[in-house]
Amino acid sequence: MRRRSFLQFSLLTSVVAAVRPVSATELALRGTGDLGLAVERATGSLLILDTSHRKALSRVEGLGDLSHASASFSRDERFAYIFGRDGGLTKVDLLGQVIANRIIQAGNSIGGAISDDGKLVAVSNYKPGGVKVFDAQTLEIVAEIPAVYGSGKRSKVVGLVDAPGRRFVFTLYDAGEIWLADFSASGPPRIEKYPGIGELPYDALITSDGRHYIAGLYGEDGLVHLDLWADKITPKRVLDGYGRGEKKLPVYKMPHLEGWALAGERFLLPAVGRYELLALDAATFKESGRVSVHGQPVFAVARPDGRHVWVNFAHPRNDTIQIVDVPSLKIIHEFQPGPAVLHMEFTPRGHEVWISVRDADRIDIYDTRTFEKRGEITARSPSGIFFTARAHRIGL
Repeated sequence: MRRRSFLQFSLLTSVVAAVRPVSATELALRGTGDLGLAVERATGSLLILDTSHRKALSRVEGLGDLSHASASFSRDERFAYIFGRDGGLTKVDLLGQVIANRIIQAGNSIGGAISDDGKLVAVSNYKPGGVKVFDAQTLEIVAEIPAVYGSGKRSKVVGLVDAPGRRFVFTLYDAGEIWLADFSASGPPRIEKYPGIGELPYDALITSDGRHYIAGLYGEDGLVHLDLWADKITPKRVLDGYGRGEKKLPVYKMPHLEGWALAGERFLLPAVGRYELLALDAATFKESGRVSVHGQPVFAVARPDGRHVWVNFAHPRNDTIQIVDVPSLKIIHEFQPGPAVLHMEFTPRGHEVWISVRDADRIDIYDTRTFEKRGEITARSPSGIFFTARAHRIGL
């Protein structure tokens, strides 16, 4: 009986190998759930990471300008889609540890997203302003959405996220508008436009249930909220004028809203140009408190269980991380990993956090319960860190 099962397995393996050559990496039969990547921004390269063993597996070169790069993952977690500042869209095979495909689709891009069915990859562009959508398998173009407003002007596009139902939501920086592109039917996408949302919306997020899209404003104090479950979607202002009457500080680095934290019953949001986090009630969307912090916050990232929020800061105070206890809104821990802390990424269940320390050429790994350092990995000017668990989260 055992011999027959072995022969059946051998025959099955032979059939698979006959259909498609199997690489040496695939023969190891490893999964992808504990893989990730770190962007090495100065050298246009990526490190492929193994989070189970806290090590780098390999380096992939030749990805162009990664000075503001981000990543999305295929549904099977095998491929990463890298959105480069030079307009490059690069598909990286994490198992093969090579570039699977690369195109230059614009002059300057700022980020991207993958549809909920994993078949479409969208890229938001500064130059020319708009969104381009590609087939996730081949990177052939599917649609182009020019961000045209007013008398034929084109706006930079920011805050691009995926939404349930094969939709993408994004914000027009120059126009002060939010657009929703629906690809659920065959043919060209259906575009819904929401103008007049405010001055210079600079980034946005969508909640993990796909319901709430929130855009931050740079030109004025406040945010804009869209309830995507509503029968009639209507933009509404929240935290309007949170800094009214106070002298504005110079903004050294804009907050990244993807890092905004929905923790328990609160959002914790970085205030633009202020040494504060703003607490927003997730049910009423009204302010429910503030947290004074070390500097101008860039990322405020919730541990997956939502109990703590980890915060890093803009230059010149960017060597520090503070940890906020959500129920009490108190800072419970502070430490200095090193010069230029740029990004934090939690393991899927939050037992560890990986931190890029750019100017020390290092990735640090910390226990999120004890705050003890567990390891470090040498990297070339690391910035963004992205784990494959993002493949199964809306908006990431």
